[in-house]
Amino acid sequence: MRDAVTSLIQNYDLAGRYFDRNAMDSLKAYFASGQARIAIAGMITSNAAEIVKTASARLFEQVPELLAPGGNAYTTRRYSACLRDLDYYLRYASYALVAADNDVLSERVLEGLRETYNSLEVPIGPTVQGIAIMKDVVKEMADAAGVADTGLVDAPFDYICRDFGEKDI
Repeated sequence: MRDAVTSLIQNYDLAGRYFDRNAMDSLKAYFASGQARIAIAGMITSNAAEIVKTASARLFEQVPELLAPGGNAYTTRRYSACLRDLDYYLRYASYALVAADNDVLSERVLEGLRETYNSLEVPIGPTVQGIAIMKDVVKEMADAAGVADTGLVDAPFDYICRDFGEKDI
């Protein structure tokens, strides 16, 4: 797993270049946002179950047919799998948030996931919707906790949503 610093170093090393002004500015911005990243990650860790519970409640309110007979969250087993998957995305989003690098999401979460979901007939649209709702819940909690830059939360969640891409809501 890489982070913003190792990615920057690798890119400059591959190009055989010294750090320029843009590199130095990127490093300064990463380190300046470090406290907020750690605060948000700590908040996610302490409240993961509540974040998933709140996001899933909002999702099922918006897409109630998921809970109806024949829906993909119908039956306890499928409902539990949905919550498990949301928790999984939340955990990896927190890693990417701290690292300020989305490579971990590609490596550990997204590679082959769309194909797996399609083969299991898991609707991708509501999954994307649930991830977007989790982002909103995390941002609301971060704002309530006094984190000044809640925009840091956007990158990992938006990356996951974009990679899934299709919206069959």
